[in-house]
Amino acid sequence: MRRVGPATLRISEVAQRVGISSSALRAWEVLGLVSPERTASRYRLYRETDVRLLQRAVFLRRARGLNPAAIVHELKREGVVAAPAEMEPPPGQRFRRLRVRRGLSLAQVAKATGVSIGFLSALERGQMRSSIATLRRIARFYRTNILSFFAAAEKNPRVVRRAQRKILETTPGVRMELLAWGRTVMEPHIFRIQPGGGSGESYAHEGEEFLHVLQGRFEIWLADEEHYLLKAGDSLYFESSTPHRWKNPGRTETSLLWINTPPTF
Repeated sequence: MRRVGPATLRISEVAQRVGISSSALRAWEVLGLVSPERTASRYRLYRETDVRLLQRAVFLRRARGLNPAAIVHELKREGVVAAPAEMEPPPGQRFRRLRVRRGLSLAQVAKATGVSIGFLSALERGQMRSSIATLRRIARFYRTNILSFFAAAEKNPRVVRRAQRKILETTPGVRMELLAWGRTVMEPHIFRIQPGGGSGESYAHEGEEFLHVLQGRFEIWLADEEHYLLKAGDSLYFESSTPHRWKNPGRTETSLLWINTPPTF
């Protein structure tokens, strides 16, 4: 560990200075914007340079409306920070390529999926994020799945370091980190869900699912008949064909190990 100077700040102090919550700060850390030092007891310690970087990130989000992936790209372009993990292109870009390749209009896709033309247009231009349920509906129309957004057809690397994870943000409140890809029979993710974030409407697909709550609280409905409120240490198994929806009902970030099999999510 590097030597920590007297000017270092605790996470609560930085949160107050920057004007965001401590849980949001931890989310920025996962994104790779800052790498605070740690004491022997694992407390985070920030420097003034971290504070200035976070203030810049908050400005880009509030003043220019950039999402976290765009903020990382901008700060990387400025040479201020390097992202530890490569963000996948927004799903909308791939939807546009599929639509143009098939010679379809936005109106045709909107009618088939039940999603408005304006929303589809904004999604394709990267100006809008979408819930997982809506992404599933559009992907099903194109006969593809969310896994394809990760460009996951590459050879399985066997060992995936944290900085090598493939990352996709569906909405500002839901971040998916793919842990393995290639010719696999399982599709393992880390889901990071901010307070209030969720899937949107119910969705279903082929296969089976297992999830384990690593941190926070998690609420899930199965076929709108079964309702479960899970906390750290709890697990759940269910068939993917059961319509399901979920959200983070707590005040802090929820993280889960989420595994689908086969990889058709």
